[in-house]
Amino acid sequence: MTPEAALDAAFAAQPRERFLPPGLRSAAATDGPLDIGHGQTNSQPRTVRAMLRLLDVREGQRVLDVGSGSGWTTSLLAELVGPGGTVLGLERVPELVALGTAHLATAGVPWAAIRAADPERLGAPGDGPFDRVLVSAMATRLPRALVGQLAPGGVLVVPVAGLMTRVARGAGPGDVTVTEHGRYRFVPLVGG
Repeated sequence: MTPEAALDAAFAAQPRERFLPPGLRSAAATDGPLDIGHGQTNSQPRTVRAMLRLLDVREGQRVLDVGSGSGWTTSLLAELVGPGGTVLGLERVPELVALGTAHLATAGVPWAAIRAADPERLGAPGDGPFDRVLVSAMATRLPRALVGQLAPGGVLVVPVAGLMTRVARGAGPGDVTVTEHGRYRFVPLVGG
């Protein structure tokens, strides 16, 4: 399956409306961010797809989803890695941890989980390294703590100061390639 076909299949298996509050489900096809409460949004589909394309997720990988919100991106990532992989979603807002966990429980992807983010550290260093890290919130600068949680060959996609940023790690810890991929707006990354 081509990467684009894999993305098509993931979006078909995990439709956005299932991850929205009941009053917003009719707006699921809107290509814009939708408010899910607590100052957080469900990102617009075009942006999510662009981030997943940059992330280049493969079957069997270990993925970290920072800012899992309603659980939609965690479920999409789980579709991409398949049952041979794992996805860990992190969220700082307790109500959204509960919401995302409830959505994930009905998504049919038991190899994915969402838990509360540690307020003292960014990411999940005790669970890494990760093959892929997706961040769905705007960092003010490149979050080195997350770069350090990448496995050799790993990729991090994170919006930084308005620019979508892709970090590809080589064989060594200091061997990284950083590229920028257009302007985006996101809610702020806490701790980043």
